[in-house]
Amino acid sequence: MGVSGKPTAGGSPVRAHPANLLIDGGFEGGQRMGERLAVVSGGGTGIGAATAQVLAVDGFDVLVVGRREDALRATTARLSWDLARPGAVRAVVADLTDPQQVPRVVEAVDGRAVDAVVNNAGGYLGGEPDTLAGVAEQWRASLEANLLTAVLLTEALRPTLRRPGGRVILVSSAAAQQGGGGPHSAAKAALHGWAYDLAVRLGPDQVTVNVVSPGYVVDTEFFGGRRTPEGHARRVAATLVGRAGTPDDIAAAVRYLAGPAAGYVTGQVLGVDGGSVLGR
Repeated sequence: MGVSGKPTAGGSPVRAHPANLLIDGGFEGGQRMGERLAVVSGGGTGIGAATAQVLAVDGFDVLVVGRREDALRATTARLSWDLARPGAVRAVVADLTDPQQVPRVVEAVDGRAVDAVVNNAGGYLGGEPDTLAGVAEQWRASLEANLLTAVLLTEALRPTLRRPGGRVILVSSAAAQQGGGGPHSAAKAALHGWAYDLAVRLGPDQVTVNVVSPGYVVDTEFFGGRRTPEGHARRVAATLVGRAGTPDDIAAAVRYLAGPAAGYVTGQVLGVDGGSVLGR
């Protein structure tokens, strides 16, 4: 059938593109397509969308969370179409810096056990404030976007984590280890300390907590038009493998940590940076 519901000339079926899979609630009609459920913040684009895709391929139902409805709608439609699993990837529009909006995610989980929480929301907030008030505003905004989002989402979902076997994964940045990002570096570094504490607290329940620390990654919105050919060349030259990373590179690391093979890995920072930051 064609998208209009009529047979195609060759008689082979053609799937209609699911353009309206975005929801503000749970998995529609109590749909339980996969045995496992993952929640991915910042899931509308870049690393978050790539992560949602690999987890859905592995059989997870995936709930992507973000602020921008248009990006979420496009991602849920594209992934459900590409994977031929309508409804496997759903979305919740929520600003995770707002404690009043975070419970929307819990409502969307709808009583299911959460197997993996991937905290990918965040971003770089640049600028050079020339007043103390401006400095304070910039630092607060960076800490809220990169640290508080992860804390609030994880704390909200902590009671629902599968025990044993749950996974909490935090997406940090090589800037946390080598500097150069101002408040962004500090906010991402704070994720590391919090991950260690959370790993200690959740370890007795056999829930693992780990950090993925990306280096230079193209095909994301991180640079927001700030990247130059010279900057690109400099960052590639800083790697040992001579290339930039991709969202798929980071998603592959998250996929490993979310899977059964990583059950004995916790409290670790996994650098995915082409060797630009050597292990420490």
